[in-house]
Amino acid sequence: MNEEFLAREFDAHRERLRAVGFRMLGSAAEADDAVQETWLKAARADTGAVENLGGWLTTVMSRVCLDMLRARMARHEVSLGEPVEPPRRDDDSGTPEDQAVLADSIGIAMMVVLDALGPAERLAFVLHDMFGMPFGEIAPLVGRSPAATRQLTSRARRRVRGARADSSGTGDPRRVVDAFLVAAREGRFEDLLEVLDPEVVLHADPVAAANAETGRLHGGPALEPELRGAEAVARAFHGRARGAVAATIDGRPGAAWAPGGVVRSVFRFAVENGRITTLEVIADPAVIATLGTALLRHP
Repeated sequence: MNEEFLAREFDAHRERLRAVGFRMLGSAAEADDAVQETWLKAARADTGAVENLGGWLTTVMSRVCLDMLRARMARHEVSLGEPVEPPRRDDDSGTPEDQAVLADSIGIAMMVVLDALGPAERLAFVLHDMFGMPFGEIAPLVGRSPAATRQLTSRARRRVRGARADSSGTGDPRRVVDAFLVAAREGRFEDLLEVLDPEVVLHADPVAAANAETGRLHGGPALEPELRGAEAVARAFHGRARGAVAATIDGRPGAAWAPGGVVRSVFRFAVENGRITTLEVIADPAVIATLGTALLRHP
């Protein structure tokens, strides 16, 4: 297969590959990196005998994502703890239609809970429930039999179903805060609105506001000392928080910007009924020194 033809075929599958990468990695930037790595592997491989190039590329992309997830876990870059698995239900497997609705309907809550799954579990769920890949094709990727892969996917599905239940009820504050961070980093405005109370209030201390103003002069976003309303707060954080990591602030779910492990600013949240009602941005070193801040993953 000549390179020009391969390039055309790869472009035809690019969006699907990127979709797999985004759901596997939870990051558009990392998904693009994985797509590029997949292209490099494809360009170096002998694909002349490949009958189903789309399936082959999906397999290569999946292996790349799996390696990236495992590397991330080795660096302890996991923001959520292991979730409590919901009790097994007799109808857990559901129909293929039910599974597709589950996979597509959860949105940001699903992306957050996927971060808590192990790499193999996440891969099995994404490939089967979201992209319809048979268990027999997934099994070699995760190093399990087709039957064990089916069980792996079923376990992931129950956890995702639990995330949907959380998002429709009071919600776990940790998941709500992490959903906010994911939506902010990825610039998903509608998802930000989903986790913000309509009357949310943001307070930024003078140091944080001054730092943001300095950054604005170099192309960064502004940050007002006080903002009210979900749309105003969502606009302020749309595409921001890229360097923030999950943290606990005085024992409550929050986030921090800590380059080199040194906390430079913290984000405190108040969550009620599954939505953020108050957000504080604190960058005053004297105030930060009085807070009990624990990073949940390395920056």
